[in-house]
Amino acid sequence: MRQTLTLLRYYFTLVILFVVAKPLFIFSQSHEVTGALSVSDYFDVMAHGLPLDLATAGYAAAPVWLLLALTLWVRVPKMRLIYNVYVALIASLLAVIWVADSCIYSFWGIKLDGTVWGYISQPEGALRSVSGGYALLVALGIVVVGVAVFALLRRTLPADLGRCRRPIGWSALWVVMGGLLFLGIRGGVGRSTANVGMVYYSDRPFLNHAAVNPVFSIVSSLFKTRDFAAEYNFYPEARRRALFSTLEYNTQSVSSDSLLTTSRPNVLLILMEGCGGTFVHAVDSLSDPHVTPNLNRLAREGVVFTQCYANSFRTDRGTVSTLSGYPAYPDLSVMKVPALVQHLPSIARTLRGAGYSTSFLYGGDINFTGTHGYLVATGYGQTRGDESFPVSVRRTHAWGVTDGIVLDTLYQMVTRQPAGQPWHIGCLTLASHEPWQVPYNRIKGDERANAMAYLDDCIGRFIGRLRRTPAWANTLVILLPDHGIGYPEGLSDSDPRRSHIPLIWTGGAVRKARTIPTLCNQSDLAATLLGQLGLPHADFRFSRDVMSRSYTRPSAAHTWSGGFLWLEPTGRTVFDLVRQPVAVSASVPAPSAPREQRAKAYLQTIYDALGK
Repeated sequence: MRQTLTLLRYYFTLVILFVVAKPLFIFSQSHEVTGALSVSDYFDVMAHGLPLDLATAGYAAAPVWLLLALTLWVRVPKMRLIYNVYVALIASLLAVIWVADSCIYSFWGIKLDGTVWGYISQPEGALRSVSGGYALLVALGIVVVGVAVFALLRRTLPADLGRCRRPIGWSALWVVMGGLLFLGIRGGVGRSTANVGMVYYSDRPFLNHAAVNPVFSIVSSLFKTRDFAAEYNFYPEARRRALFSTLEYNTQSVSSDSLLTTSRPNVLLILMEGCGGTFVHAVDSLSDPHVTPNLNRLAREGVVFTQCYANSFRTDRGTVSTLSGYPAYPDLSVMKVPALVQHLPSIARTLRGAGYSTSFLYGGDINFTGTHGYLVATGYGQTRGDESFPVSVRRTHAWGVTDGIVLDTLYQMVTRQPAGQPWHIGCLTLASHEPWQVPYNRIKGDERANAMAYLDDCIGRFIGRLRRTPAWANTLVILLPDHGIGYPEGLSDSDPRRSHIPLIWTGGAVRKARTIPTLCNQSDLAATLLGQLGLPHADFRFSRDVMSRSYTRPSAAHTWSGGFLWLEPTGRTVFDLVRQPVAVSASVPAPSAPREQRAKAYLQTIYDALGK
């Protein structure tokens, strides 16, 4: 029967396309990622990824199965047109997803998943990371792939299906074929259904990522309903509470070691885009000391926290962790959820309640990823984005206004603050972000390091000017990044150097030069700062005063899409969150059951907080 052959041709054409797409995805990545792979690695990736390929092909074949079922009984008018329209839609989706997956992985090191939905409403943000030529090449790739896939799929329908002479008998067979499709979609007859983690097989993350079908990954995220409180329920409530209490979150400051000369300094907080510890020799002895000489000098002259770690891998999440002392989640951006944002504490709100004026400056689109709504909801009285700058400078960087101009504007904001009222200004830089195009060329042959050097130069010039103003004497300047980046090439999220960041306090309000080697998170900045100012911070549930005598259980957490890193002075534990049940993928220098238990209690607690 031609209907049967049509369905089989369509289904297995898709399966073959999904299988072939895997080595093509591998080839699209940098040599640093793929150079060590053997031929057997390619075959392992294709073999282990096959269950998701079968499931995805089943989903795409289900409408064809239904359409062909009708032809068993009746002649469907314009059957070829309907079929061609459907396969054109499938071909277009596959082309977009495949090309986007390859491109995004080369930038972020993560597979295409639900994270992308937060950016679709503002695609211009993603385009700012690439050149016009690159975007054109991507668009051309989508067209070529789409046309090729369409040409293959449309050939699976014969010129004439013919008339079915025994519809009842063939319908019984058709039900059986539908059942087989369902089994493929479900992932077999076991208790668990098809999921991304089922294809993970290697201790090398890239091979697991390459095995994942990106179509399945992104489409499945559309249909996930979230009961956050039910996720990561490792322990009964009493046990979770007991374990989490040992981590000493939300403890009040007890005789904090004073770092400042005054309890009411002006507070200038500069979030340095992507400037992780691997660019700052003051906190990473393996880094090149010539990349950020100004930050190294400021670290020597001020207070430097040498063991601070970023909570997340993206700006929107790192910003919330810094300003609200809130944890970062591997699969959720709190900033993009207004219902959650309105209940967050924040440095700005607390300072505003203490009589501070508050404002925030950013050279890019301040509405991107919900940033403006978050800032306003959490206490910033004035926000300024790229539209507050002259039109002539709004595209001096791919993401907006370049850092030199932004910090000139920040200088004007600081020097124009009215006397008699303390102020807090937040600022987010952007030039040290891909595509790394900056008006600076000190470091040859390394565009990322050169972009960080440009940021360092801009900050050095800004601090030099600020020192010469009356405002300097009573100002605390806090410098830290929103997150780190995978530098040097190949540095994975599970490597602590990836999330290790500089945290530097400088300014005339700093009492003396200090090195603070205590392990902590960027989310601890809120409680630490407010503790220094003698202000309450009981509402910062996930922030700790690092300078308090009550901080006796140092730890740090870092999350990324599909993973969770937990650090303690005894070592680190890495969790694979994609694989179900959650698995420990690394424990260095040795497995530690107590460390693993505390990490799980932390993860369970932060998800419980979302469910309340």
